[in-house]
Amino acid sequence: MKGKIFLILFALPFFGVGVWMGYSIASNAFNAWQMDAWEPTQASLSRAGYERHSGDDSDTYEAYATYHYEFADQQYTGTRVSIASGSDNIGDFQYDLGRRLSGAMSRGESVTVYVDPTQPSMAVVDRSLRWGLIGFKSIFFFVFGGFGLVLLVFTVRAPAEKDKTAPHLVEKPWLVNDDWQTADIRSSSKGTMYFTWGFAAIWNLISAPLPFIVYAEVTEKDNMLALVGLLFPVVGMGLLIWAIRRTLEWNRFGYAPVVLDPFPGSIGGHVGGTIDINVPFERGNQFSLTLSNLHSYISGSGDNRSRRESAKWQDRQVAHCSATSEGSRLTFRFDVPSNIDESDADTSEDSYHIWRLNLKATLAGIDLDRDYDIPVYATAAQSVALSDFSIEKAKAEQRKIDNVEIEKHFEISFNAQGKSMFYPMGRNKLSGFMGLLFGSIFSGVGWFLVTQENHPFMGGVFGFVGSIIVISAIYFVLNSLQVVQRGGEIHAIRRVLGITVSHRKMLSADFVRFRKKITSQTQSGSKHVVRYSVSAVNRHNERMVIGEGFSGVSEAEAALEFIGQEFGLISRDKPVSQRETQLDQYNFLTAD
Repeated sequence: MKGKIFLILFALPFFGVGVWMGYSIASNAFNAWQMDAWEPTQASLSRAGYERHSGDDSDTYEAYATYHYEFADQQYTGTRVSIASGSDNIGDFQYDLGRRLSGAMSRGESVTVYVDPTQPSMAVVDRSLRWGLIGFKSIFFFVFGGFGLVLLVFTVRAPAEKDKTAPHLVEKPWLVNDDWQTADIRSSSKGTMYFTWGFAAIWNLISAPLPFIVYAEVTEKDNMLALVGLLFPVVGMGLLIWAIRRTLEWNRFGYAPVVLDPFPGSIGGHVGGTIDINVPFERGNQFSLTLSNLHSYISGSGDNRSRRESAKWQDRQVAHCSATSEGSRLTFRFDVPSNIDESDADTSEDSYHIWRLNLKATLAGIDLDRDYDIPVYATAAQSVALSDFSIEKAKAEQRKIDNVEIEKHFEISFNAQGKSMFYPMGRNKLSGFMGLLFGSIFSGVGWFLVTQENHPFMGGVFGFVGSIIVISAIYFVLNSLQVVQRGGEIHAIRRVLGITVSHRKMLSADFVRFRKKITSQTQSGSKHVVRYSVSAVNRHNERMVIGEGFSGVSEAEAALEFIGQEFGLISRDKPVSQRETQLDQYNFLTAD
């Protein structure tokens, strides 16, 4: 209850600012509508000009005037110059109006004012509605008022906080989350759709005045650099397209919940289930599922705090698709190892763990893209209702895909000394590009701080960090790895631009196990792309990387089997079931 009161008190000022700005916009619009019927007359000026008000960050201007006019044979004095009162710096309206009135007074000229015929004592010099000012106030109305309103509604409608020490919640902690009461788990698609529209609306409202400001800067001041400001409306159009696509996706596929079997998903057991979608069954459609264990945490301090996500485990699988009376049913099952963190039902803490299931498919028209945050706990439970035939078909299909994908990472060759597996340069183009981008930004900030702001220490820190990022990015793109079999030895040779920088070797007879490890990951929104490397470990617990760049656990394990067979570490003469048993024996150490 205390938390609700705090959130309500926190939201009220934002909501109040929105109401105040909404009232101001409505009043100005109503006054402009009324003033349209006011009658023009000539007035003489006795005082006119503008005042400049200096603040901490900027200056504002306020036009003023005192004028005298005659209406219906009566003399009146007025001081109102525009619809909105007060000072501002939205465009040059106040400055230009003050100068125009001051010039007219110095030349002894009269000016036109508009008089309310029902109340002749009411008059105004400029009755135009300032759209720039309306747009500026609209930002506060929508952003502050909208945020306050959403937070108030969310707080009032939020269910009462549950007592996590209650016996049934201690026994079944996933029930703390209201979305995890049954095995039917809905995706975040609807919430994402609302978020994209809200974000797009806020961005476009904030950037809406920029084209007018840019136009004035370019035409009146010949400031061509101001054209950079047009990037913000362009991004806004992209956000609107994003929101429209999310809406079309939602309208086509609806809720499409996942029905977990077992419920909850099981660490040390299975994470499986079915998903019914209203898409006609077609054999050519391929539905890809990615299961990720993520650590969500707060990074930074003070005003620079931000939430980040880091993947700790990830696997991919093709779902088995079958026809239903209403569309298609997807069946899947992941085998989850036992050394992974459970889901956290309470996500109010700074640090918690998430299990996220992503479903993607490229279809005619709108593509399918869904995220499900699901409960996964250390119950070691197995699926009981899923079709074994469907699961085996899906696994066989995934093995075909993995075997095709892993051979894209390297080139196999043979010579007099033995086999060679070569991972060429250019394997990490995206990571390299992002590294170069961020490293260049850091280095640029460092250069600016040193040369323009005379801050050598902070500039040096930024420059050093940026240089390290740039060097690492170049290394990611320009390094190659060659794994060579020479007699009874396995060699791993790392080169940069063809120059050897590392050469390790291991006796085949000393090999005892494989090890797979997450070495890189990239994030785009809620999506994580995780890359695994695989290593051979000898009896002295020394590791040697023999493969890298594999997507997900299943592809990494397929690479382990392939490499193990090619270099004689796993027997290729045994039946598949026995080879898998042997691989499991050699692969019991999976990650750091």
